[in-house]
Amino acid sequence: MSEIRFPLPDVGEGLTEAEIVQWRVAPGDRISLDQVFVEIETAKSLVELPSAYEGIVSELLVDEGKTVDVGTPILVIQTDVPAAADSSPAAPVAEGGFDTPPSPPTRPTGGADEGGAVLVGHGASGPASTRRRRHPSPAGAHTTLAAPPAPAPAAPAPPAAPSASVAPAATAGATPAATSAPRTEPTSEPHVPVIAKPPIRKLAKDLGVDLSRVAATGPIGDVTRDDVIREASQASVFRNIQTPEAPADRESRIPVKGVRKAIASAMVKSAFQAPHVSVFVDVDATRTMEYLKRLKASPDYAGIRISPLLIMAKAMIWAVRRNPTVNAQWTDDEIIVKHYVNLGIAAATPRGLIVPNVKDAQAMSMVELATALEQLTLTAREGKTQPAEMQGGTITITNIGVFGMDTGTPILNPGEVGIVALGTIKQKPWVVDGEVRPRYVTTIGGSFDHRVVDGDVVSRFVADVASIIEEPALLLE
Repeated sequence: MSEIRFPLPDVGEGLTEAEIVQWRVAPGDRISLDQVFVEIETAKSLVELPSAYEGIVSELLVDEGKTVDVGTPILVIQTDVPAAADSSPAAPVAEGGFDTPPSPPTRPTGGADEGGAVLVGHGASGPASTRRRRHPSPAGAHTTLAAPPAPAPAAPAPPAAPSASVAPAATAGATPAATSAPRTEPTSEPHVPVIAKPPIRKLAKDLGVDLSRVAATGPIGDVTRDDVIREASQASVFRNIQTPEAPADRESRIPVKGVRKAIASAMVKSAFQAPHVSVFVDVDATRTMEYLKRLKASPDYAGIRISPLLIMAKAMIWAVRRNPTVNAQWTDDEIIVKHYVNLGIAAATPRGLIVPNVKDAQAMSMVELATALEQLTLTAREGKTQPAEMQGGTITITNIGVFGMDTGTPILNPGEVGIVALGTIKQKPWVVDGEVRPRYVTTIGGSFDHRVVDGDVVSRFVADVASIIEEPALLLE
């Protein structure tokens, strides 16, 4: 048995340090190939590190909350692999964006989803296992969601007792009269399975919702997206009711590090290097809201989140095609105009503002774009966005309307020329054909790098975006 000291790797972004956020293993635990053993926070995102070795964890060399330099040993593993086979430092496998070791141990046999995208939480055996291997996302949807690998089959979990598997389901579906009397024997009634499509099951897993507790309102008794979100919102309300009292300390000190430090540096650099020019326009978004209702009723969009952000994204892509210089990059020697759209979506996460982007959004259908936006949002909400997902953006949307804001003056994402803000959409009095009528109105604002685009280009671009929000049928041109 040989001892391997696992060094903190460079995650492929040229970063020099990272913070140990959470250990997933403890001394004495057995660690398997590709098992996620630690979460680290870099200056760009939260990253899960998978193991390139199998063995026993003998020591954790760094405490949680500590920041260490790349190359510093963080973990000691006792492995059966001969030392000669491990002459090079261990590095996480390709799933995390790193190189694999030259002579890795034999990979344990897992399911078809091992190392793939997180789709469904369908259980581990029987027909559900077969469904789990299916990927319902459209082929064009771009996602880099990664799932923790399945445990090695050599150590399967012990089967649950029959009473343990039946009782929770029976309780969830029982009437008050049935639950009032004490139950002395497990029920013999068959368990009624939850009907939910794979995207809905994944959403429930992401939001921490138990599908067996959700009241289904679908046409065939299936759980819909709105059912899951409603259950999650109710749970959130109950959690907020139990908010702890205000801290006794008069002030708190938050270290400036990780994502927050990177955000500060990027915003200062952008604000003081790129001369910003901002414009705003009010738009009648009534037809967009009507269009969204039709999309939600379409079977093609079943289980997919549909929101004004989808139409806004399509509007941006359409307007970029008509005004290509807003989709560019400034350098001291030249202006680089991009003929593809890596559409950035500014996302507020527990660790700060990040801007992941949808790669080659201009080539996606409406369904593919809706799926990509949903997956991007869920990944960002969990703090699991990977550095590669935030690189290479060409233009950005910031949806401040979700916070009830009418408009704002956003700061450019460094390296980009344009960013557009979508304000809240709400009913206001609006003049239509000489009469004042209630209409759904929003405000679109944008900031642009005045070194690259002049006022006429900026105005035409924002007007084009507004024209799609006012009349989405123009997308058919």
